[in-house]
This record gives sequence, C-alpha cells and structure tokens, in this order.
Amino acid sequence: MMARRLLCYAGMLVLAVGLAGCYESPDATFYEAGEYKGGNDPLIAKMEDPEFRAQLDRRFNHQRDR
Repeated sequence: MMARRLLCYAGMLVLAVGLAGCYESPDATFYEAGEYKGGNDPLIAKMEDPEFRAQLDRRFNHQRDR
C-alpha cells in the first residue's frame, strides 16, 4: 500500500516536471514587414554614402551566379 502511494506521487512529480518543461513565454514581438523598428543601426547611415553603395554593388556583382 505504501509503495503504491509512493509510486503515485513519483508519477505525479514526473508529470509536473514534464509539463513545466513545455511552458513557452508569450512575450513574442511582431514587426511589420519591411520596416525596421530596432535600435540605432550604424549601417543605415552608411548606406546613404554613394561611395559605400558603389563598393557594395561591385562586391555583389562578383557574387551573383547569373
């Protein structure tokens, strides 16, 4: 009788620990597509520089496969 009760408590403990591992925090952040809403990005300011854009274009031309 005592072993059966102990086994029942052990089973409930295993079930509780197993279910606690399935918890997922609901604090997801959703953003609109194509709109950056993060912190300051230094690359945004660099993209305004025409020389930097030209350098990127030259680099990407060599990376395209077609």
